[in-house]
Amino acid sequence: MDIGRNLKIDSVARLHPTTPWHVHPMQTVADAVALMRAKSVGCVLVCLAGKIVGIFTERDLMRRVMSQGKPLSTSVGECMTPGPVTVDPKDPIGAAVRRMEEGGYRHLPVVHDGKAVGILSVKRIVHYLVEHFPATVHNQPPTPPFPPKREGA
Repeated sequence: MDIGRNLKIDSVARLHPTTPWHVHPMQTVADAVALMRAKSVGCVLVCLAGKIVGIFTERDLMRRVMSQGKPLSTSVGECMTPGPVTVDPKDPIGAAVRRMEEGGYRHLPVVHDGKAVGILSVKRIVHYLVEHFPATVHNQPPTPPFPPKREGA
């Protein structure tokens, strides 16, 4: 299989993006974190009147809340990443990977006709790559191929 060709042909929909979970910008960070924990996801979309206005991720929690000493009662709207970069389910996987790499994102909202239909994560991309290189990934030795102790003087 030619991975370069497949990245241009296969669409984001093939990766089966996860269900998008939403919070309102006025909800608290504690509400967003509780939803993320309950659904075992790394981010939630911040929506106002059905439109995505931001994304709140674990990284936002660490950088904009915890490290700043803000209380969990702070509104998500103050700590979110506004205007997130999105992809369409029909976009090629290569375009999504490029957007993630250029922006340093681990999650991209998947939007079709203005409606959030999923979240694409780095984890989904890695699984896709494993499909293309199963022998290389699954035939790794159980322990590293170097000695456990330093050799020599």
